[in-house]
Amino acid sequence: MIIDSLENIAFYNNIPQNVIDFIKTLTPQIEVGRYEIDNDSYANIDVYETKNLNDCKFEAHKNYIDIQMLLSGIEELDYTPVKGLTISEEYDVKRDVMFFENPNRISDSVILEAGKFALIYPHEAHRPQVAFNATSKTVKKVVVKIHV
Repeated sequence: MIIDSLENIAFYNNIPQNVIDFIKTLTPQIEVGRYEIDNDSYANIDVYETKNLNDCKFEAHKNYIDIQMLLSGIEELDYTPVKGLTISEEYDVKRDVMFFENPNRISDSVILEAGKFALIYPHEAHRPQVAFNATSKTVKKVVVKIHV
């Protein structure tokens, strides 16, 4: 996983330029929905309330890299290697997602807020939507999917 400031996003060669250009146009005022970027990339923009840690699940994808970034609000994003996790929901081909039981091992965490992004690879499980400091907040988030 890569965590960095939006101002450095062009440093990462595996992010196509048209995806970078799309991300740089985003503002908190953008409408919720799905945005097609090209044949291999799209973005989902959503608004939701962050949740209690125990109500969040680790997930992973096989066919897409995620770029997760908040347009407003703050949330915790936990991450850990997929290897050794116990699957709780089998891989769904249509949604490109599988879910895992929360592990007994300690996971790493990052705090996402506007201007910061997380680049998540298929071998990395992540648990998004966690309430920062156990206080639920409304967030607006973009998740860009890049086919691998």
